Amino acid sequence: MHVPDGFINAPISAATGVVAAGAVAVSLRGARRELDERTAPLAGLVAAFIFAVQMLNFPVAAGTSGHLLGGALAAILVGPFTGVLCVSVVLLMQGILFADGGLTALGVNITDMAIVTTVVGYAVFRGLVKVLPRSRRSITVASFAAALLSVPAAAVAFTLIYAIGGTTDIAIGKVATAMIGVHVLIGIGEAVITALTVGAVVAVRPDLVYGARGLQQRLKLRVNGELVDAPDATPVPAAARTSRRKLWVTGLVTSLVLAGFVSFYASANPDGLEKVAHDKGIDKKEEKHASSDSPLADYGVKDIANARLSGGLAGVIGVGVTVVAGSGVFWAVRRRRSTDTSPTAVENV
Repeated sequence: MHVPDGFINAPISAATGVVAAGAVAVSLRGARRELDERTAPLAGLVAAFIFAVQMLNFPVAAGTSGHLLGGALAAILVGPFTGVLCVSVVLLMQGILFADGGLTALGVNITDMAIVTTVVGYAVFRGLVKVLPRSRRSITVASFAAALLSVPAAAVAFTLIYAIGGTTDIAIGKVATAMIGVHVLIGIGEAVITALTVGAVVAVRPDLVYGARGLQQRLKLRVNGELVDAPDATPVPAAARTSRRKLWVTGLVTSLVLAGFVSFYASANPDGLEKVAHDKGIDKKEEKHASSDSPLADYGVKDIANARLSGGLAGVIGVGVTVVAGSGVFWAVRRRRSTDTSPTAVENV
């Protein structure tokens, strides 16, 4: 789904850039309400995990592959505003360092892959959670459906953007049919990955999953004019006894293994957009990427001849850079909470 330079004309690329910049600005403010000292590190990890799993193209049909987009996953784990930022950080790292997704098309990609998938995915998720029984299984089921629908929604968004600003004269009906058809299949893979990941985190630390917060309401105290969680009155459930540090380390190691080793076995077939672009002639005016001479272009380390070592090292570097960049952003915008919840402090409010 990464749109290269040259697919969309300059005016529409600029317009989507404005939309993307506005959405990122709004998300930076909204993320402050979603993040605190507990969840900010998890958000950086989510960005790194999405980067890693996006390297794992899986076959779908007719010589086509797909990969995770991650908007629904990020929104459910860390919140919709933070989710937009997570995917945007990934797209920025991919475009600058790995020549994946055009730089002039960055606004298109953020609009399509970060905003649309997050908004649609989280809206579907919240709608289902409201009608399903309040249980962890419902969270997993809602995650599956949300991710499943978010991918064809992104395909529809690309089709609309292309209808307005495409650089080749192709019948839009053919583009829509091809894009939506293949991305419905890719959406199944996205749904499986999302449901498994959300289910795994909910099983060990449901209190850290943004989309699962409604399962157990916590008492709030107003301290110094700010609402804070009251101290736990009961022991922490067994499912939540995994420490945040252990969860973070496990997630990071998993991301490194996926990007550094498992990615070598990913499908080499073109992804959904590449396949449709080639078959329908959308790529006739594709332009050379501005970062095509990057030492990490095409997910390989320059001057390392061994393909396995080159790709694995590039994946590890990508995960490292993404987790550092993402964690820095989320730690900076997090909500700082007062830790003084003593009776004296409460009485003085």
